[in-house]
Amino acid sequence: MDVVRERPAQGWKVGVSRRKVYTQDLEVGMFVSDLDKPWHRTPFPIQGFYIRSQDDIRALISHCRWVMVDVAEERDSLEYDQSGAPTFARRTSRKANPGEVVQLPPIQIKNPVRHETRRSLKRELRASSSLLVSAEDAVRKVVGSLRNDMVPDLRPVSKVARQMTASVLRNPDALLWLARVRSHDDYTYRHSLKTAVWALVLGRHLGLDEQLLTILATGCLLAHIGKAELPRELVFNEYQLDAEQYQAFRTYVERGVRRLEEAGVPRGVVAVVRGHRERHNGSGFPAGVRGDRIPLLAKIAGLVDYYEGLIAPREGYQPLSPAQAVSQLFELRNVEFQEDLVEQFIQSVGIYPIGTLVQLTNGQRGVVVSHSPKRRLMPKVMLMTDSNQQPLKLAKMLNLATCNEGRPLDQSLRVEGCLPNDTDGLDPSRYDVTGAESRWNLRRLVGA
Repeated sequence: MDVVRERPAQGWKVGVSRRKVYTQDLEVGMFVSDLDKPWHRTPFPIQGFYIRSQDDIRALISHCRWVMVDVAEERDSLEYDQSGAPTFARRTSRKANPGEVVQLPPIQIKNPVRHETRRSLKRELRASSSLLVSAEDAVRKVVGSLRNDMVPDLRPVSKVARQMTASVLRNPDALLWLARVRSHDDYTYRHSLKTAVWALVLGRHLGLDEQLLTILATGCLLAHIGKAELPRELVFNEYQLDAEQYQAFRTYVERGVRRLEEAGVPRGVVAVVRGHRERHNGSGFPAGVRGDRIPLLAKIAGLVDYYEGLIAPREGYQPLSPAQAVSQLFELRNVEFQEDLVEQFIQSVGIYPIGTLVQLTNGQRGVVVSHSPKRRLMPKVMLMTDSNQQPLKLAKMLNLATCNEGRPLDQSLRVEGCLPNDTDGLDPSRYDVTGAESRWNLRRLVGA
């Protein structure tokens, strides 16, 4: 039986095929990429997952007669070993047994709030176009104060966190889109901003109220400020440190907590910063706490911080595609991250989150602009090229879920794979994100 491994970000077009397998012939380790029935009619939490146990196989047998599995050729496995896998392995926790599984009851939100989308994407983009710039400036000033051994003024961070929360409550897609098209040179600031946006989207999906969301966003924006006290080589080479260097690196959490407590930051924000590197099975730091001893907001911050670290471009590292990163999170459910929190995150952002560059099975390329929780492999895509990868003058909107209605599985138009963020000729900000019918685009909107 073939060994199935997730494809590397730079090699997804080579050496990979899909094969129909009857469920009684499935084996642990296979990657299930499709079913013989709609995903939302099954209990499986994501559209595409690794088979981890015989229980997974029994569940598949009870719901499906056959499935499609990804089959990777041997040369593709070698490419994977030399690219994405080592980076991910370095990012796993180092303290406890990373394979230990911890079961907890599902997360219960007290009095969850159902947040309705109150503003169109177009209007929210106009309202929030400068918000991430303000957030970056606020965090940069805090870090500058710490490096000069001054007490930071955290009021601008709190203000921008409230504004980010309000934006995500009005429309959860706008900040995700702005974070995708905004250019950053500094990894640390880019990471903090995008982590805060992911956290807000997940928190909104869970039903957290506005006050808790603001605390969550503030904590994510400030989670890494303790790194300002570390040598730059430790921060820049986080995933290539020896044991002694890694022990020094881990102190950034406690350093950040100490400086925030000195500045009189609310305890809820400090708790997010203190717990964002703790892990579900106790393999994190600084305290090695586990399970329900980790506050919920810190669990959310830790999960999205890890996810953004997997997909973010960074010099010297090959990022994973969003779909690959989702698969990694799914593999870590009830190990490093609580299972239902992983599933809720996947439901909130999709297999292909907003802003993901993709290529379709007909050769066209584009960017994901929205997704449906029930059809997570069938997002809405803004097409930017034709089938020969020649740029379009006007972008075209294509809803894969709608266009595939009534088509046989083997004739459906699908996402073939994710593309790197810097793929030549694919600049989403040049096109109209609301569809070719409209006459505005992001560059005119923000005055770029």
